[in-house]
Parts: sequence; C-alpha cells; structure tokens
Amino acid sequence: MPPWVVAQWLALVTLTHTMAEPVPRITFQSGDPSRSVNIFSRSDIQHYDRLLLSQDGETLYVGARDNILAFSLKDPRNILLTREISWASKPDQIENCKSKARKQAECLNFMRILLHLNNTHLYACGTNAFSPTCTYVDLNGFSLLLSHKNETITVDGKGQSPFDPQHTHTGIMVDGELYTGTVNNFMGNEPIILRSLGTRPSLKTDASLGWLHSDASFAGSFYIQPPDLAGRVYFFFEETGKEFDFFDKVTVSRVARVCKDDVGGDKVLQKKWTTFLKAQLVCNHIDNLPFNVIRHVALLSPDSPQNTVFYGVFTSQWQVGGSSSSAVCSFRLGDIEAAFNGNYKEQNKESSKWTRYTGPVSSPRPGSCSSGKFSDTDLNFMKDHFLMDERVSPISRRPLLIQQTLSYTRIAIDSVQALSGDPYTVMYLGTDRGSVHKVVLVKDGIESHIIEELRLLPESEPIETLLLAPEKDMLYVGSRDGLLQVPLVNCSVYRTCIECILARDPYCAWSVHSHECQRISSNQENHDLRLQDIEKGNPNTTCLSPTMKGRGNRPPNVSLPVGNFSAAYNSIVELHCPRISSLATYSWKHLGQTLDRQVVTPAGCLVVIVKTETLGPYECWANEKGFWYKAAQYWIKDPSGVGISHRGSSQNNYFKPFVAVTVLLTVTLCGCACLALYTWWDQIKAKSKIQSCSTPESEKLSGAKQPEKTPLNGFCYSRSIAKPCCVPCRAGSKMDVDNNSVNLTTNGGAADVASDV
Repeated sequence: MPPWVVAQWLALVTLTHTMAEPVPRITFQSGDPSRSVNIFSRSDIQHYDRLLLSQDGETLYVGARDNILAFSLKDPRNILLTREISWASKPDQIENCKSKARKQAECLNFMRILLHLNNTHLYACGTNAFSPTCTYVDLNGFSLLLSHKNETITVDGKGQSPFDPQHTHTGIMVDGELYTGTVNNFMGNEPIILRSLGTRPSLKTDASLGWLHSDASFAGSFYIQPPDLAGRVYFFFEETGKEFDFFDKVTVSRVARVCKDDVGGDKVLQKKWTTFLKAQLVCNHIDNLPFNVIRHVALLSPDSPQNTVFYGVFTSQWQVGGSSSSAVCSFRLGDIEAAFNGNYKEQNKESSKWTRYTGPVSSPRPGSCSSGKFSDTDLNFMKDHFLMDERVSPISRRPLLIQQTLSYTRIAIDSVQALSGDPYTVMYLGTDRGSVHKVVLVKDGIESHIIEELRLLPESEPIETLLLAPEKDMLYVGSRDGLLQVPLVNCSVYRTCIECILARDPYCAWSVHSHECQRISSNQENHDLRLQDIEKGNPNTTCLSPTMKGRGNRPPNVSLPVGNFSAAYNSIVELHCPRISSLATYSWKHLGQTLDRQVVTPAGCLVVIVKTETLGPYECWANEKGFWYKAAQYWIKDPSGVGISHRGSSQNNYFKPFVAVTVLLTVTLCGCACLALYTWWDQIKAKSKIQSCSTPESEKLSGAKQPEKTPLNGFCYSRSIAKPCCVPCRAGSKMDVDNNSVNLTTNGGAADVASDV
C-alpha cells in the first residue's frame, strides 16, 4: 500500500485537523443595500443554467429550461431582457419520457450546451425529455435556424448533452469543433469524451478499453494553445480509481488530455482518440481527510502559458456524520504536462494489479501531441497505457483553502493589479448554501483571505452557475428561479482608512484627499495618494504611519450606530454592537472603562439592567489584528430625565438624596429652635405675672411674717378648684404651713385637708 494512502487512511480514522478554518471577514445578508444585487425573475422561466457573454461583452445569453434568453448589459444598474426563444420539448417526446418511468419535471428541455459557433451563430444543446437534441441560434434575428421547409434545424445531441438533467457535463468550442465530456446513454453509465461538428471525423473514447470508469463525472474543460506547440484540450473529472485494489471503491480526481490535431488511427483506434492520457490530481492536507472528489474548475491564464494555473474545488467522499467539507487546490499547467511526459502505468492481465511501466518507449512518444501519425504498434501500446504513473500535486503541496462546515460547488477567477503593480488572484466561490465567498490569494498565491460572504439564495439551494464579467465589473449567478447580477466590489462599505486596509481587497484603496475607500481603476493616477496593503492588511504602516499624521486618515463624520435610551429602573436594555468584521474581537466600555463582567447575547447585544450605577455612555470597540476602532456608541439616561454628566462621576448619583436630607435637617432644626424659643418666652411671661402679685396693705404695715405667697405651680387649691394665685382665696379658708388650704366648717366638724397633688 503506498505511503500516501496510509496517511489518508490514518487521517480518516483519527479525524484530526489543526488548521483553523478561515471565515469571511464580512457577511452581507440577502437584500443588504451595501451590496445591492439586481435580480431578473419570471414565473414561467426556471433553471437559468447556461451563461454566455457575447463577444463584445454587451449581451448575456442564458440557456434556461425550455428557453434561450438574451439580456442587455449596457445599463449596469439593471439587467434587461431584450429577446427570447422558446425551445420546449414536444408533447410526444414528453409522453415517451414519462413512459420510461421518468417524472414530469425531468421530461423537459434543460439547456446543457450554449457556446459560440462563430460570429453569427450560437450552438445550443438540451436534454429534450431524455432525448438530447442540439440546434443553431441565428444572432442576427435571435431565432432558431430554420431549414428551407421552415422547420427548425436540429442535430442528434447524443454524446454532446446528457440525457438526465442531473448528470454532469462539460463542453468547449475550438475552431468550430465541439469537445464534450458527458454520458452517452440513457442509463448514464457510459461516459464519453467526444469531438464533433466541424469537417474532420468525430473522435471519442473507447468504452470497451476502460479509458473512463462507468461512474466518471465531469467538472470542466479547457483549450490551451502553447507557442510553437500543438493545441491541447484538458478535461477534469472524477471517477473510481481502478488502480487501487485495497478498497472496494476509491474515488480519485483526474485530468485528461487530448490533442487538437488528433485524427484517429487508420486500422487501430479508428475514430478513437490516439492521444488520450489521464493522470491523477491530488488535493490533500496532512491534517485533513483527502479531498478526492473534484466539483468544478476555473482557469487563470496569464500572458505566458507556462504560468497557466487551474483552480479546482474539491470535496471528500468520506463525510463524517453527514457534514460537508471542501478545499480549493491549484495546479500548474507545467506540472500537469510533466505528469503526461512521465512514466506510464500498466495493468497485469493475470493479477489485475497496476504497476509502473519500465519498458522501452518509442519516439515520438505515444500519446504526445506530435504532428505525425503513430504506428499500429504505438496505437496498440496506447490501448493499455493511457494512465500515467506520476500524480499531479497542488502548488505548495497543500490546499489554498479548507472549509470543514460547508462545500464549495463553483469557482470563478479574476486577476487584479494592486497599487504596487503586483497581480492578485481573486476567487469567487459558490457554496452549497446559496452564498458566494470572495477570496484573495496572498503570499505568492499560496494563502487565502476571505474578504466577504454574499448570501444570495436560500440556504437550501446551492450555487450551480457562475460567470465572471471583469469588463462589466459584475458576477452573474444563475439559479433555479432567476438571474442575479452582483457587483464585484463596493469599496464604500469601508468607512475609515483602517477598515479599508484591514479588508485587504485588491479592488479598493484609501484616498487620502477625499477620505474615501475607492475602486481602483487602471487609468487612475496619483497612486502615492492612495493607500493599500493586500499582503498584511497593516494600518500601522499605512493609515497610522508617521507620514500620514496630520493628513487625516478618516472622514470628518463617521456614521456609527448611536442611540439614547431612557428606561425605568430595573428594566433591561439591549445595546447592539454590529459585527463589522468576523476577524475582530469586541468589548464594551462604560464611562470610559472596559467592562470586566458583561452579558452579551449571541447576536452581540450587551444586556444592561438599568440602575443608578449603570447610567451613562456605552461604547463597543473592535480589535482586529491589534488595531482598535469604535463600532457603536449609546447613552442610557436617568428615567426621570435629569441625566448624568459625561464624566459620569458616581458621586453625582447622590446629589438629589443629599439635597433632600439637607432640607429636612434644616426644617427640623428650625422647628426645634422655634419650640425652644416658645418655651423660654412662656417662662419669662409666667415669672413676670408672679412678681405682680401682692398681700394686703395692713399685713405689710404690721411687719408680721407672711407665708409663701404661691405654690410653685402658680395656683392655690381648694377641695376641687385650682385658681391662679393672684385671685384671692374665698372667705372662710386659711393656709396651713404647707401652703395647703384648710376649710373650716361652721358646725365644728373635722377639717378636710386638700393636699397638693
């Protein structure tokens, strides 16, 4: 067992991975005005599956179910349907399809090929109720090409379009010849690579020789014309690897090559490819399951074909617990060609094992794109030696991007020149959850940064069609229910210089003069007055550099989420902090101090219980790569409306109680003072009255000693009556030594003594 297989199996068993899963920095929900999307939808048209730009880039052709549409792209704010062709299956074809146990929804005409045949015509193919059919579209009148009998000209589409709309397919037009990879029968178990149309004889793979396994599924096809070399067509697909005999079924990804100048053999391999070769593609990481199922491929072809790179999205056939995972790997054309120029594999007829072929190789090399014909000996050699021993590994020997929780379905590639003059590769990746990830490759194209995520479709609907139109600055997405026009970028969503730099979007740069994050154009000047850092996204060397101090690195008014709240005490207020970046960490400040203890909801809201000590200003701060910026600010006011100073000193919270206590104390002291003054005045008044009382004049003259004039309480008592001491006691009474009144009765009875109580 090869060592790489052992490593994959161990990864499958242990399920270990150490790479942190990258996340989009910003996520835009469907309908967000910051990332506006134009949508065309009509109830009678569905499955916008094939997208094709006109040669002048002003028209978008769409192959939908039972229809071929033309949209004008002259107005970037709108996608306008200008022409349409109805091309539906005939009733008898639909009934015939249903009689073969197919559903009504499958027995329609799904477009699978829509390509430029020449300057005046398109070539279109559809499933046509499980009876593949092709036709021609006249661009002058935008109509199906008619015969002299005024009937639509049709071509048998077997081998050009699949029967079943669920089957994968690929096709490319080269100089009027159609190269397709699809299935060649109703059951879908006979894959084929076919060249048709044109004046030369058609060529195809030989099913009896096992060049393609019965479950082969195609992901893409490309034509490349290297300088001074014959043109080659490359097909990407996945199939069961028959060279592995230690598993019942192991899926492998492949790249196959055929030569444009191939005309087939005279006696051997008649009407068959004589240049068909295939090699294995590897997209693995040591800490992850092998990503062995290729889904889609895009081509980035710079000026030199030697630097041409293929980008593919892969999944794994071993999904744990129904979860999905995905990876993006890139392959150099030079590495693919090196594999095709390497050793062959051959199968032992007795043991059925595949081993490296070590025998002699003739010249010209069998399967090569030479100008001459091969001998019958070489053609017989090619029947059994179509599989290469060398495997094609990705650039840097590892994936560019790995996702453990979702699967990528489609990929589109753009190349953008940054302010530095360096080209950056930007990938648009469709997911199985209806969203698109925008990714930039950094560090010489071996690492990735997810700039943003655009959620376009319902999560249950995967992205199945992507078309990039760089000249229009648009990405077109075909879905089941409509066509979406998505701008490639909106730099204005980055409000400050720091945000613009942290985004690391090669389309955008910060303008020092206008204080805006702007779209870069190729003819724009004053590069020194714009700031950008794609490699590191470091504001310290751009926005906060010493040369930028005093030049203003942010607009004068930055709109932040703000709000004032006045709620009853002990009520709950939720303060929302928008997640400007998923790569940032967020914290709250109250009265300028970071909150050590805080309750934050999953939506990022700070939960505040309104109390005296929780009043005042609140700020949400984001920390991304060591740089702080404010994300939101709020103010919780006193429910009585008094408010609190900006400094928020806690002593101000006791002002009202202090005033109330002071007033109450003052009133109490005043009351006590009045009571004391009243008591003192009453005593003075009583004393003055006592001094005004006197005895009879005769007693004063006699000089006899007199008893005390009044009791201490100022009254003299009889048996039952108390009178002021200044009032003379009534006749018949006299005072005892204790100043008590003694009443004398006339009948000589005992005297009653009234004691002072």
